[in-house]
Amino acid sequence: MKLLRYGPEGQEKPGMLDADGNIRDLSGHVADIADEALSPEGLARLAAIDPTSLPLVEGSPRLGACVGHVRKFVAIGLNYADHAAESGLAVPSEPVVFNKWTSCIVGPNDDVVIPKGSSKTDWEVELGIVIGQRTSNVSKEQALEHVAGYCVVNDVSEREWQAERGGTWDKGKGFDTFGPIGPWVVTRDEIADVQNLKMWLDVDGKRFQTGSTGTMIFDVATLVAYCSQLMTLMPGDVITTGTPPGVGMGQKPQVFLKGGETMTLGIDGLGQQTQKVRRA
Repeated sequence: MKLLRYGPEGQEKPGMLDADGNIRDLSGHVADIADEALSPEGLARLAAIDPTSLPLVEGSPRLGACVGHVRKFVAIGLNYADHAAESGLAVPSEPVVFNKWTSCIVGPNDDVVIPKGSSKTDWEVELGIVIGQRTSNVSKEQALEHVAGYCVVNDVSEREWQAERGGTWDKGKGFDTFGPIGPWVVTRDEIADVQNLKMWLDVDGKRFQTGSTGTMIFDVATLVAYCSQLMTLMPGDVITTGTPPGVGMGQKPQVFLKGGETMTLGIDGLGQQTQKVRRA
């Protein structure tokens, strides 16, 4: 299934994408794509619905973030060896974990706003993991059973605040609009091999990032198990899993967003995002 949320900001309704790419209204069955709806039992109930029996949503409504009520937006840094190399940093021996504030979450095609005074706003296409059930100290072997599905994430980053202003990476990662998620959650059963998905990102039509989840240092199961040692993961929590090379910081000379650009990014089987960039 491809589950989504559509409508004006703050008033999103739950939806499902049918086989023809049309949005179908799920609000008669669930309140939101969130919480218990993402559990194994909740997903089984949704999977039993014939999409053609659902009301057709006319037109092309705004897509909201594909998950509602996100409690934790956990991020993994330097999870691709070639990205670590372009950043001039050592390949980590354990996952690098930081936070993106949930207030940064926006829809997949909403504007990305460069913060006031920023000179180093950057892009990162990433695979997002959506947790489907309460998860604490789960083993790697059982970890994927706790995953509801996957989505595209743009881990927008302000590099000066991340690396040059002291303290943790979190400061450069959670500005408003720095977390586009979607266009939809693709349930785990639809992805044959999550460690073999191509990913890409363009800025104004120029390809900057090309990669594959096959080159992750720590795979999805390892990351879910590892994070579940640090915190109890809850349904709807999102883990974004690192980016392949090609970020602006890694260019020679470096390239950062200035406002007026269009970012387009996607992952095989998970859909595509497009964001206009503007200054605050």
